[in-house]
Amino acid sequence: MTENDKLQMFENQPIRTAWDEEQEEWYFSVVDVVAVLTDQPDSRHAAKYWSVLKTRLKNEGSELTTNCSQLKMKAADGKRRLTDVATTEQLLRIIQSIPSKKAEPFKMWLAMVGRERIEEIIDPELTIERALDTYAKKGYSPEWINQRMQTIRARKELTDAWDAHGVKKGKEYGILTDEVTKAWSGMTTRQYKNHKGLKKENLRDNMSTLELALNMLAEATTTELTNAQNPRGLEENRAVAKQGGKVAGNARKEIESQTGRPVITSDNAQTMLLGNAVVEMIESVAKEDEKK
Repeated sequence: MTENDKLQMFENQPIRTAWDEEQEEWYFSVVDVVAVLTDQPDSRHAAKYWSVLKTRLKNEGSELTTNCSQLKMKAADGKRRLTDVATTEQLLRIIQSIPSKKAEPFKMWLAMVGRERIEEIIDPELTIERALDTYAKKGYSPEWINQRMQTIRARKELTDAWDAHGVKKGKEYGILTDEVTKAWSGMTTRQYKNHKGLKKENLRDNMSTLELALNMLAEATTTELTNAQNPRGLEENRAVAKQGGKVAGNARKEIESQTGRPVITSDNAQTMLLGNAVVEMIESVAKEDEKK
């Protein structure tokens, strides 16, 4: 567990957080969130409110309070004390149980997300449409969005191939993904995310168009080799994953040799989108000058 002294601000009030790198999960101080949403005067009153709420949830049959963890976090007096923490999912469930005006927007958002998820189950095409709309609203270029959609297809074909060749979903998928990623980029997925300053964010959403292309080449090649060599189980598929990633790794090295600069950078989505915004601004100014 790292960064367990990091503060997030909500309505100008601090909320203590902790980041679990292994699980890739944020944990939030429940007392701090309760204090903000219910306008408690101090942490003592917030702790009392949370104690009453925990009892009520337990009486309702909720397992939430049992599943909540405890971490040592710095208190107002500077001392580190154990306090209840919750993951994002657990925190949203707690918010649902808080009768507060400040909690109401969260409840409305959860209801909207639930409705959208039901609609997507009925009509899966809506999932793709919403993804395209979300990327566009975030400021990604049409070219990048098109490349991103292709990587999703390549990834699905690879996981289908793994599934057909005895690889188990979850942990084993993660192990093989690390092998492919390391073979083409020189880093594991976690190292790659750290290089870009990412935590919970999606790595592919923070790749440049060229990074996406090479990652897709690595996964598509691994799919082809898997279907051709017919490996069975984790270890045989691990060897094939390294081969597939190496093909894209060689392509990366050749590109870097020709251009004289690294393909993989520390740039993330925020940096890339800011760059796009600056380019668009310059282009718009140039067009205005041409009109004049």
